[in-house]
Amino acid sequence: MLSLLGVAVVVAGFAAGFNPLLVVVAAALVTGVTAGLAPLQVVAALGKAFNDNRLVTVALLVYPVVGVAERAGLQERARILIARFKGVSLAPLLIGYQAFRQITAALGLVSIAGQAQTIRPLVAPMAEGAVEGREGALSDEARQTIRAQAAATDNIGLFFGEDIFLAIGSILLMVGVLAQSGINLDPLQLSVWAIPSAIAAFLIHGVRLVLFERRLRRKRSEAGA
Repeated sequence: MLSLLGVAVVVAGFAAGFNPLLVVVAAALVTGVTAGLAPLQVVAALGKAFNDNRLVTVALLVYPVVGVAERAGLQERARILIARFKGVSLAPLLIGYQAFRQITAALGLVSIAGQAQTIRPLVAPMAEGAVEGREGALSDEARQTIRAQAAATDNIGLFFGEDIFLAIGSILLMVGVLAQSGINLDPLQLSVWAIPSAIAAFLIHGVRLVLFERRLRRKRSEAGA
């Protein structure tokens, strides 16, 4: 029972705003010590767990590459490139990205895109360029709302897409929790039932993007009148 004190350390640490890494390490030490392990044994267990799962951190290597590319002008080039295509508008661009995000997440490729990998360096500048290419320079408020919609599109695509992949952690967690309650389901069953939710989310957010583009265009027309 005392080993659950680690949960209290996590809650208290995050509530106090301490560094997440320090909070997690402190919680692991408290849990291990109260479970009867020596501090060095806890540190050894942490090191072994990190070493066994070090391939998970390979995806983090993309962040320095994105940072260097941004410093070299990646955002500006993406914005200028998409502004040249007058036939590209905001809503179809983001809807296309949402389809890509949901499909790849449903195949288990959750790290192939994301806020840091694609939204900040590519998708958000392209969305801004799609509006600027058709209607001219953006106000700061319009630019921020476009960036927010681009970020939301990624979140929605990932959230509803990853549940279709049967080996994702959320599916396995639900299977485990239901099994403890005497409800035995295969991960495939949960994945299949996640498909209607994903389709509904795609359609609803697609309509929201179309309405957002119309609202943005109307505001710009009223401001220019």
